[in-house]
Amino acid sequence: MNVNIVLSLVAVVVLGALAFLGGSAPVLQGVFGIMIPYIAFVMFLGGFIWRIMKWAKSPVPFRIPTTCGQQKSLPWIKHAKLENPSSGLGVMGRMALEIFTFRSLFRNTKAEIKGDRISYEWEIWLWLGSLAFHYSFLAVLVRHMRFFLEPVPAAIKFLEAADGFFQIGLPIVMLSGVILFAAAGFLFARRVATPRLRYTSLAADYFPLFLIMAIALSGMFMRYFLRVDIVAVKELTMGLATLSPTIPANIDPFLFVHLFLVCVLFVYFPFSKLMHAGGIFLSPTRNMANNNRAKRHINPWNPDLTFVTYEKYENTFREKMIEAGLPVEKES
Repeated sequence: MNVNIVLSLVAVVVLGALAFLGGSAPVLQGVFGIMIPYIAFVMFLGGFIWRIMKWAKSPVPFRIPTTCGQQKSLPWIKHAKLENPSSGLGVMGRMALEIFTFRSLFRNTKAEIKGDRISYEWEIWLWLGSLAFHYSFLAVLVRHMRFFLEPVPAAIKFLEAADGFFQIGLPIVMLSGVILFAAAGFLFARRVATPRLRYTSLAADYFPLFLIMAIALSGMFMRYFLRVDIVAVKELTMGLATLSPTIPANIDPFLFVHLFLVCVLFVYFPFSKLMHAGGIFLSPTRNMANNNRAKRHINPWNPDLTFVTYEKYENTFREKMIEAGLPVEKES
């Protein structure tokens, strides 16, 4: 088995076991239930802001939007407004389609050698898997806000009702959690099953997938099998949200496993590839209009130079120019 897969899986298992042992010890419950969540939140927020500010300060020497359509030119030539935007409005439309529908991934193709020819096929499964993964992750994240808010907003209640629409058993099965686990499993299986992806994948590619699958699996285990005390969970989370943390007496130790894995994800997020969630807004290949022919783009890397006018140049070297026989505007 690939050593990167083994190391990533072992790391997640060790982290989960460490949290379970800490949650089982009353002395350490305050560490895993109060200190670590606060540290994780501060590191996530600080790391996120730091990465965004670092990217925002990076100069763009010239306009480099990725384009695959006709640039705006002559009136009788059809302009691809979304593929090759020439205005801020077109960029906003392109970015919206990319962020909410993964438009570029939807048009992804894969190349395969069939016989003595290269064949290109439409790759839709990656788009579907990624779409299911990200939207289910968002739904799970929003649903969990009910533990930190009182009263629970109507929008979150509506989302919960829509998420458990099929009402499979009691407690109601939330489809977003199941889809999140299945989609993460699909992305992992695809990475393992595709030789070129498996060859280029590192531990940093497998670890977040295992971590997210462990979070989803532990959450489903607590909801459908262990059935932890929701009142105690609410008391713990509301204490964290109101800066008056407390550890309920009847809290289940397995909750600390789920909470600790979430904290690890929060700490890991700003310093990993997962930061593409914020980086996509600052990608110059996406957020710039392709209007090089209509508007000059000033390179911010250009140093501030002191320019010498011809009049000043001639005043300085007039005598030498006259001696050399060069024409001058003023004789003296």
